[in-house]
Amino acid sequence: MDESVTCTRRLEWDAMHRIPRHESKCAAFHGHRYAVELTLRAGLDDRGRVLDFGVVKSLVGGWIDANWDHTAILQRDDPEPAVRAIAESNARFGRPVYWMDAPPTAECMAIELARVARELLAPTGVQLVRLRLWETPNGSAEWVLGSEGP
Repeated sequence: MDESVTCTRRLEWDAMHRIPRHESKCAAFHGHRYAVELTLRAGLDDRGRVLDFGVVKSLVGGWIDANWDHTAILQRDDPEPAVRAIAESNARFGRPVYWMDAPPTAECMAIELARVARELLAPTGVQLVRLRLWETPNGSAEWVLGSEGP
């Protein structure tokens, strides 16, 4: 019998963003305590695991720490003049700005992180089947394998 099991690892970080053209408060710069749940599928290894949780933390968590934690996640073509000032300030403090081609909504960030996580986890042989990105304790976006679109 060919069985597979899933496991889920949660990671958390802090970052700021703004949503250009948002019709309410999210048009302003603001921060969140983000969290992500990554659900992975594979057959169990010889130790009875899909993948050691520490590997997920090291690979995906390491990428988050380097690119998204304590920084600004902004849209590349955001017309707000303060965006450039934030980028310059972050550079002075040794922190990047993460530039997205899409608005940094929870939905677009989930798609972006799923793309990155799939690349980072590919050498391990596990398959990312679900990613839920929490922007607030009561608001999240979910990416599911097979939902990448056309």
